[in-house]
Amino acid sequence: MRLTKLAWLFACFILFSASLSVSAQSLKEVFSSSETPIFYLGVDFTLARAIDAPEPTMDMRDRHFPAINYLIINEPKKYDLPAAFHKSAMEHDLGIVEKRNAKINTEEIKTSNTADFSRLQEADIKKLVSGWDFGGKKGVGLLIVVEAMSKAQKGASMWVTLVDMGAKKLLMTERMIGKTSIGFGFRNYWANPIRDVIEQVEKRKYSEWKSKYGG
Repeated sequence: MRLTKLAWLFACFILFSASLSVSAQSLKEVFSSSETPIFYLGVDFTLARAIDAPEPTMDMRDRHFPAINYLIINEPKKYDLPAAFHKSAMEHDLGIVEKRNAKINTEEIKTSNTADFSRLQEADIKKLVSGWDFGGKKGVGLLIVVEAMSKAQKGASMWVTLVDMGAKKLLMTERMIGKTSIGFGFRNYWANPIRDVIEQVEKRKYSEWKSKYGG
């Protein structure tokens, strides 16, 4: 009986180790090979906080958040995700993130607490990923999770996140801050920080991540 229990525990350990190896290998392949695809999932605003924002929250949820997501897709030269991640192309599907963002509680979007600009931890992103419905998709997905938007701080904080879609597992996430610039209307103004982060990835972060994960 004791041997059987030990054998069962050993088998569980082997399976756990194998799952970790697969995740690590998937992340390694993303940064070591331009042929390893990344699937873009969009911008998740479900944890976002708009600090001291005057705009109506219903407009944010129902008009502005979807508009930002489609702007990134419809203006690929400005928001060049494939170039940032050294891929020749990047497929996308905004359907899932649209459904998630549409369910945001509008009473929780606005805040007057400036500390909300940096309130999230990696554990919060891990929890968010585990609750995603990836619609049966497999492979590595790219998700941008907005944390907060603040005109006073002239930027938006967000988490650039890579996930194993099949296992609903977090592979990598890093908090980044994108700066605002001149933009007419809510959509353009708050899309600018996302563009800034994408450019940061292309110019600097990708090489850092490749050294860390692609070796």
